[in-house]
Amino acid sequence: MKPPKFDYSRPSTVAEALQMLAAANGDAKILAGGQSLVPMLNFRLLNPALLIDINRIAELQFLRERPDGGLAIGALTRHHTLETSPLVKRLFPMLSAAMAHVAHLAIRNRGTIGGSITHADPATELPLMMKLLDARIRLESVRGARTLDPDQFFLGSLTSAAEEDELVTEIELPGLPAGAGWAFEEVARRAGDFALAAVGVILVVEGGKIAEARVAVAGVDDTQLRIDDAETILYGETCDQPTLDAVVEAVRATVQPTTDLHVSADYRRHLVGVLVRRALADAWRRANGETL
Repeated sequence: MKPPKFDYSRPSTVAEALQMLAAANGDAKILAGGQSLVPMLNFRLLNPALLIDINRIAELQFLRERPDGGLAIGALTRHHTLETSPLVKRLFPMLSAAMAHVAHLAIRNRGTIGGSITHADPATELPLMMKLLDARIRLESVRGARTLDPDQFFLGSLTSAAEEDELVTEIELPGLPAGAGWAFEEVARRAGDFALAAVGVILVVEGGKIAEARVAVAGVDDTQLRIDDAETILYGETCDQPTLDAVVEAVRATVQPTTDLHVSADYRRHLVGVLVRRALADAWRRANGETL
């Protein structure tokens, strides 16, 4: 397959790229890693008049520790950088662990955080991490800038809140409480495939009880979800069997998976419960000082 005919521009600054987007009147696409865009062009699912290649924009390529112990990430940061960066491993080890599940090394070397979250595939890892880590997503256009939280940004399957003249430029991750336990679990049919289900968990334990809980899932609904009912159940508890049973039941009652050529909706619902139970057990052990 070959892509449709298009014009090609390669700006060197964010300001240039935004001017090009504005002038295109909605008939342009941003090329970052191209791991989703190029196949869609080749299958003629997209037919833009202009392709704007942002790979020369150095100001979008950075990782910076924030004063609160969080992380600022430029939109052109590659998956493999998030996977291997010592700074990411120190501040957000669950993010590094999740990136190892993204496709294959060649794709991780090219794929970008901005492109991945804007594509908003419900079975992918980076949008899940955005939900789990309470990310703040900055978008810019010639009209100005705005910052959205994940619930505002991810609208549905393959649908984000980014307007046609907007560019994701930065993602901010607030710092985690000291000693937070974490876990990431995913099942795919083959290594590198999209997740049949994936789970991220963060637990903060104080005085032997859970003081903060985050439970996020992917691959089992139209978009990645934070399971509020599960987090409420965990507050003030330990990860004993009755608590885990109640959380698994809450997760399975919340998600709305679909049946496809790979597995049934019932299988996905069962699977996500298994992964939540496993992830909570590991996060609990980490939060209590165990090394896994």
